Amino acid sequence: MTNRTIETLNPATGLPRAEFPLLDDAELEQRLALAHAATAQARQTALTDRLGWLEEAARLLRERRTALAAIMTDEMGKPLAAAEGEIEKCAWVCDFYAENAEHFLQDQAVPTTASRSFVRPLPLGVILAVMPWNFPFWQVFRFAAPALAAGNVVLLKHAPNTFECSLAIEQMLMDSGVPEALFQSLLIDVDQTQRLLADNRVAAATLTGSERAGAAVAATAGAHLKKVVLELGGSDAFIVMPSADLDAAIEAACRGRLQNSGQSCIAAKRMIVHETVYEEFVSKLIEGFSNHVVGDPTDPATTLGPLATQAILGSVNQQVSETVTAGARLRSTGISIPEKGFYFAPAVLEDVPLDAPAAVDEVFGPVASVFRVATFDDAIRLANRSRYGLGSVLFSQDAQEIEHAFSAIDAGATFINTITASDPRIPFGGIKSSGYGRELADIGMYEFMNLKTCWVA
Repeated sequence: MTNRTIETLNPATGLPRAEFPLLDDAELEQRLALAHAATAQARQTALTDRLGWLEEAARLLRERRTALAAIMTDEMGKPLAAAEGEIEKCAWVCDFYAENAEHFLQDQAVPTTASRSFVRPLPLGVILAVMPWNFPFWQVFRFAAPALAAGNVVLLKHAPNTFECSLAIEQMLMDSGVPEALFQSLLIDVDQTQRLLADNRVAAATLTGSERAGAAVAATAGAHLKKVVLELGGSDAFIVMPSADLDAAIEAACRGRLQNSGQSCIAAKRMIVHETVYEEFVSKLIEGFSNHVVGDPTDPATTLGPLATQAILGSVNQQVSETVTAGARLRSTGISIPEKGFYFAPAVLEDVPLDAPAAVDEVFGPVASVFRVATFDDAIRLANRSRYGLGSVLFSQDAQEIEHAFSAIDAGATFINTITASDPRIPFGGIKSSGYGRELADIGMYEFMNLKTCWVA
């Protein structure tokens, strides 16, 4: 267990980038013991101090935005402008909880026959956060900001290809005043993560990642009766009806599918389009895709960077190839891509068989699958055919269609006439194979709190 390392590659070049030593088991035990011992410190720290950490974190995120964004770009290929936008969003979530956590954490009076009855939110203790590479700062901060404000202790196990982001987050939070024991970045492997989750000093866990990773974490947590929040994959439906503002729908479809080079759980992956506007939609979608520039993510002219790893590129290539073999038609956007690095040219798939990979599975790259439907009911049925249920979008001006969509689409969120997005002010999460539990808003904070019933006769 000594001298183990993880080597990362630069996704824009495919060349070795950095090497990180993994913690051995003795070092991990020291870190866990430190975190567990700090639970009392976290509980006893004044709320004003905890919220002060978030205020300072927001300030430092904005102050260091360029440097932090550059790390993200170098590690996982996000274009610089998008990376800076992600840092700003992290500052926003820190601001949100700094401003609202005091209200969320107040006792909640409940009228009963008691002389006094209320619910008091209390922290759970040490929370393990297993986080992904695709939004390496945002995914961490949207959990860590409410968790720290609530008085919990955080152990972060980040994706191996974004270990430098993980260490940068840890350092920035320490610089914000968060005691070292209350937030630790752990460079560990999968087996160590499972053992950590099984340890009785870890109270709960949150994971954003694949179905496979979610199932593994849920199984371990279930065996030890621990709370888990899972935000997993998605194959979100993007429905376009005849009454839609088609130009707005096209702009949103391009943005929703190609954000983060298509590497987003809430990307608009399945375009379900009414037959009366189908041909125009597809034509304009291909045109919109073709206007993007794929290339070096450090170049300001680039709008789409590489995929994050060679494995992801291989998976997207295989899914597209198998879908075409099954009978789909691949519509090229004519975009040239660099010879080196993990690049994939944006593409559109038509006539996709309903049992093909692009219809059934999550394609984590810049590929849109477009489906033709004859009625609104057909669109809803096709949207719900997926095993996923994260986000969903409807473009329509029909009030009845809009109201029906809110209840009829099986998803954790339905957005009308805009793309799905996570926002600190509203809860975020999915159903079915997209996971369970919620992040953000007050509900997300309460996921990792003991909502204790208090009763005075």
